[in-house]
Amino acid sequence: MARERSNTVKADFYLDYINEANDEPNLSKGTFGPEACAVGGTGFGIMATIVAVERSWISREAALERLIQIVDFLGKAESYHGIYPHFINGDTGRAIAFDRLDDGADIVETSYLMMGLLSARAYFNGDTVKERYLVRRINETWSAANWSWHVNNDNRLLWHWSPRNGFDRNFPVKGWNEALITYIISASSSRHPIAREVYEKTWVGTRSWRNGKSYYGYRLPLGNSNGGGPLFFSQYSFMGIDPNNLTDDHGIDYGEQTRNHTLINRAYSIDNPKKYKGYGEKAWGLTAGDSVKGYVAHSPEDDRGVIQPTAALSSMPYTPSFSMQALRYFYEEKGEKIWSNYGFVDGFSEQFEWYAPSHLAIDQGPIIVMIENRRSGLLWNIFMNIPEIQHGMKQLGFDSPYFTRKLGSRMPEK
Repeated sequence: MARERSNTVKADFYLDYINEANDEPNLSKGTFGPEACAVGGTGFGIMATIVAVERSWISREAALERLIQIVDFLGKAESYHGIYPHFINGDTGRAIAFDRLDDGADIVETSYLMMGLLSARAYFNGDTVKERYLVRRINETWSAANWSWHVNNDNRLLWHWSPRNGFDRNFPVKGWNEALITYIISASSSRHPIAREVYEKTWVGTRSWRNGKSYYGYRLPLGNSNGGGPLFFSQYSFMGIDPNNLTDDHGIDYGEQTRNHTLINRAYSIDNPKKYKGYGEKAWGLTAGDSVKGYVAHSPEDDRGVIQPTAALSSMPYTPSFSMQALRYFYEEKGEKIWSNYGFVDGFSEQFEWYAPSHLAIDQGPIIVMIENRRSGLLWNIFMNIPEIQHGMKQLGFDSPYFTRKLGSRMPEK
């Protein structure tokens, strides 16, 4: 570690160094074993690959070879009406069951994959043989995904479908949570879109969608949990969706939602009502990840003394000063305890003297993408200018400066 430079190094060095370390080739691996590839995490990894090319960490040619390998694999892997499972065996392409009833299609994980693939389609738009091939294979995958199948003739969007159990799990994608992107992707399909009525009934029309209360002085428009839930609610969907000046016809300001959710989460960590060792203004961030015992969606409502570095770092577009303060603390003061060749470990707890040995795709990928979105808006500009995405968002009642070909503005400094 370059500790001798820690007091004089510029912010750009940190952001480049942290991001490049996290941008490793095995981001898609999950926690079920070395053969398990996470479909959603792969989508995040694809978006991170775009950043790597843009920052010249890898060549465009190397990225194309990797992405072609991915889309060729997906073309042979198990899917169900074009929707992929949560985990795929990276050797055989067969689905790996998440649980007894979740052994088939996962529409939310597939939407994260498609967010990455559509971003890659827009970015790798040159006239070379490999780029044309990549675009063709992505279009095939995109066209095959039957989002409307998961409506099940009931105007409710269901998360899972099983080849053995059908829709028996009966779990609707209802809000507010990490799945806004699922509705936008589903509404954006040219061949198999969902209707707005599905969005209104299953997402907006549920009691868990709107909040309106204030926590630590910050108003939270959406979500019925105290404190807004884990921070990935404001990160996964917004790797591609720019919340700046994004509104809808229900009166929601998504910039306010994502920023205030982050500020509430940080304020809770500073308040530290459970008095866990190590929490403070520099060490904050509760979200889903590996915990002292198992995998936990940490939040103010389920605080177990574990901080995930991704929580603060992937909030960089919303709270850049506070997130940079956390980054420098994690790197300069926690040092080798949470830093490895693959970037920051997934989580740590000073209370229990525990430091995760793992690096999860769904936590590492957002660090890279969201830091870049803060610096240049790269993935926001790519994704928000995709014609199908703009059509789908308009269908659901969203309005954004991108729809009139104006770039979104950055959030105020915090």
